[in-house]
Amino acid sequence: MHQPLLFFDSGVGGLSILDVVRKRLPTAPIVYCADNAGYPYGARTEAELTARVPALLGRLTERHNPRLIVIACNTASVIALADVRAALDVPVVGTVPAIKPAASLTRTGVIGVLGTAVTVRQPYVDRLAAEFAADKRVLRHGARARRGGRGQTARGDAGPRRDPRSAHAAFAQDAALDTVVLACTHFPLLADELTAAAPHPVAWVDSADGIARRVAHLTQGQGWPDTPSAGTAVFTRLDESAQALGPALAERGLMQIKGL
Repeated sequence: MHQPLLFFDSGVGGLSILDVVRKRLPTAPIVYCADNAGYPYGARTEAELTARVPALLGRLTERHNPRLIVIACNTASVIALADVRAALDVPVVGTVPAIKPAASLTRTGVIGVLGTAVTVRQPYVDRLAAEFAADKRVLRHGARARRGGRGQTARGDAGPRRDPRSAHAAFAQDAALDTVVLACTHFPLLADELTAAAPHPVAWVDSADGIARRVAHLTQGQGWPDTPSAGTAVFTRLDESAQALGPALAERGLMQIKGL
């Protein structure tokens, strides 16, 4: 009953996934891990992530014995999801660009995919587009990191942030674009900035609702505590920046902060 759900991201963008899962499973024990020592994943090679992510999740699984793992990071999922599933005897839910719901939502047939450069170029994304949006035009943009250091706010921002404004010129080239897939879990935490940066009104689509439904389905019938318990946030580098996120983490029930 007290086995936790384990959420994993390179930073704290995965909190946008946790927020939605919490609404469906409000008493589920939670462990949230941010690999801030490896952040940002968008600057790492595929080979680095294929080695790093399964190894870290193996250590976390040994330590926390989760009933299910959510890789709450598009970049890690499109590169390392298969390797993690092969390495661990635990159900694993990945976060991949929400191209399927976007294809159903668009009225013009033009979809944008906004993520890290390494995410949007992956063959996994090619397959999603071919399977679910073959009759649509899919524009991709890898948002660059914003200069100016690391930031922490009540929204849960951490690390050199991806700049949604960098998509403006790319997406402004096609006035028919009406739906944009947020292929980085950090972006839903920046909803106001995204809306302000858009060249014209668009619908934003992310994977959080689909992941929450999947987690609820995979854990259906399993026992949960009657009341919420204090969750744990784990950082691969427990430094002052991680400690400064305490208020944003506490808002989500993550009362304990630890190092891996």
